[in-house]
Amino acid sequence: MRNIERVPVFRGNGLLEYVERQPPAVAADDDVIVQVEACGICGTDLNILAVPPAHKAPPGIVIGHEAVGIVGAVGPAVTRVKPGDRVVVANRLTCGRCDYCRRGLDNQCTHYQTIGTTLDGAFAPTLRAPASALWTIDPALPRDDAALFEPLSCAVGAVRRAPFQPGDNVAILGAGPMGLLFALVYRSMGAGKVIVLDVAPYRLEFAQEIGLDAAINVAQGDAAAAVKQLTRLGADIVVDAVGNQIHQAIQLARRGGQVILFGLRPHDNPPVNQYTITRYDLTLHGAFVGLHPFAQTIQLLESRRVQPSILVTHRLPLDQLAHGVELMRTQQAMKVLIEVNSFTATNPHNGFQER
Repeated sequence: MRNIERVPVFRGNGLLEYVERQPPAVAADDDVIVQVEACGICGTDLNILAVPPAHKAPPGIVIGHEAVGIVGAVGPAVTRVKPGDRVVVANRLTCGRCDYCRRGLDNQCTHYQTIGTTLDGAFAPTLRAPASALWTIDPALPRDDAALFEPLSCAVGAVRRAPFQPGDNVAILGAGPMGLLFALVYRSMGAGKVIVLDVAPYRLEFAQEIGLDAAINVAQGDAAAAVKQLTRLGADIVVDAVGNQIHQAIQLARRGGQVILFGLRPHDNPPVNQYTITRYDLTLHGAFVGLHPFAQTIQLLESRRVQPSILVTHRLPLDQLAHGVELMRTQQAMKVLIEVNSFTATNPHNGFQER
């Protein structure tokens, strides 16, 4: 009889309940069983656990997708990975058959599924995933860097959308984990100045501690004037990592500049000044997760030129997932990693309400 593992299951309305279950096993020819080393808490996880939810997930699912682990078993049709390989997870599974997939726009797949949202995810000791979702990575790469492969890949994919030259000045709206991943990527690419803007003192102080060129509190003055003072003309590239800052992003860009709209706030509908876009020859890029960024992201991580683990402030065992969520939600942590195969207690409480 196989070992029993204790797993937090999403029950809806912000509730996670620890249940005992047998680990998942190979069920399809292309299945891979992964022993999870660590899984990062993502903004998507926070949104799923919000009350009311800001991101949908069905009750009964295991959430979590920013994972690294070791392959334990593979299905008979799997050739790209083998037992013992270290792998990271590209959690969005596309169909390959819809009109958008056939056009090469897999990020616009109309029949996609997502590990940790529609399929069981990685806040569990054992993950079952199709081989197409897994990418091998150097076993010598530090665990915490490997675990942040997926969010880093989103930044890598989005950065490709806007033309960039070494020396370009970059302003990033939002100094949370995703905004700072953009900052690390642009810094590694040779940006002139990398400037982040936010309203949270914790995040702005963190950005300064990791050596970014400037951290501006948009609630304490004219952000556009401050960016222009630092860059002379305004930012060559502006990234909205929040999802509702298009008006501010347009103000920060120099004439002829580029704006990347990355953040997702589906219920917000900010006003857009079309005159400014047209008159000052701005180019706006919508960027959703990126097209095929995974091989490039692996190479970037293995080069060690970007080390996203610099953002990890807390490492917690699986039974403290709720605490990690609260730390990130209240901005007492930048990035929390769950060390999935550990618990602080032999009998963690069976359930908790997380709001």
